[in-house]
Amino acid sequence: MPRLPDGEELLVAPVLVVTAAVVERDGRFLVTRRQRGVHLEGYWEFPGGKCDADESLAACLVRELREELAVDARIGDEIFTVTHHYPERSVELHFFGCDIVGEPVPQIGQEMRWVTRAELRRLSFPPADEELIRTLVSGSAKSR
Repeated sequence: MPRLPDGEELLVAPVLVVTAAVVERDGRFLVTRRQRGVHLEGYWEFPGGKCDADESLAACLVRELREELAVDARIGDEIFTVTHHYPERSVELHFFGCDIVGEPVPQIGQEMRWVTRAELRRLSFPPADEELIRTLVSGSAKSR
């Protein structure tokens, strides 16, 4: 544990590596809502999740999409990366343009929607997603 010059322990928030899928189909983006009882509950997000130790970003995203939405995915380019510091943890978030195979079906009770670029601005997303949302709404980022 790191220490301050006076010998006190320095508490360092853990950094979680997270992947998220930006899936666009017919001009709409796939988003899900974080469930009660989890960090950032009630916020909308792009589907994905935490990477396991020694798991590649692409493998993580394929696994998370299968677990959360029962779909297979073709992982495209990384379109945005951000590290955001919340009071209780830091998140290194990697957004990838993705195509999914089949129709997503929520597997863990989460709400799911397909929303337009304009609708993205009206939903509440976590602070870490703000810059990506601005970019997607403006149309200056390609989701694939």
